[in-house]
Amino acid sequence: MMTISDLPNIKEALLDMPDMAKLAQQGDQSHPPRILLLYGSLRERSFSRFLIYEAARILTHFGAEVKIFDPMELPMVGSVPETHPKVVELRELCLWSEGQVWCSPERHGAITAVMKNQIDWIPLEQGALRPSQGRTLAVMQVCGGSQSFNVVNTLRLLGRWMRMFTIPNQSSVPMAYKEFDDDGRMRPSAYYDRVVDVMEELFKMTLLLRGRTDYLTDRYSERNERARQAINRQIDKL
Repeated sequence: MMTISDLPNIKEALLDMPDMAKLAQQGDQSHPPRILLLYGSLRERSFSRFLIYEAARILTHFGAEVKIFDPMELPMVGSVPETHPKVVELRELCLWSEGQVWCSPERHGAITAVMKNQIDWIPLEQGALRPSQGRTLAVMQVCGGSQSFNVVNTLRLLGRWMRMFTIPNQSSVPMAYKEFDDDGRMRPSAYYDRVVDVMEELFKMTLLLRGRTDYLTDRYSERNERARQAINRQIDKL
């Protein structure tokens, strides 16, 4: 039978893991949970924006601090330098956030270009920082016709790629034009109740993970790479 001592380099890396007691530490409770909300449409009467506004109201009621990024005038990825003001704004908001909400309309069975462009501007690494890793994520979509889950499924895939903790619950609002009044407020319905459920779960999960994400995202492969780099630096000094 293979034991841990038979596996090269693993025993030492595991011994270097953070103290298990850190898992029981309470996170920083000195400020409300910080939630960033993104929506995927530039239309004047945008139902994904309306749904994000409803989510923001609910999160604020629970006690979160919320910020909504306006994707208007965000250039396409690769068309401008990363120093563009809208790019800088989005990335700073991602670093500020502890959790996020993504909501997109469904277009041709997928998320919109507006939504994907925002996500594409968020790098996996930004110097020594990771703007998305360890953040909680809730996904929602609005549909022009019957209910679909294409968008939330795609957003889940993207959230996993961005190393985010995507909560199990989600919201999909069919025939969204029927669910919002002339002022853009969502009418009472089972769909609204689901949005409340999703935001409540996101709020709770953000509180539970606060102060623990560094521990949960600590990886053997990255510890091993840091160890190799340290050895190489020592060799270079010889």
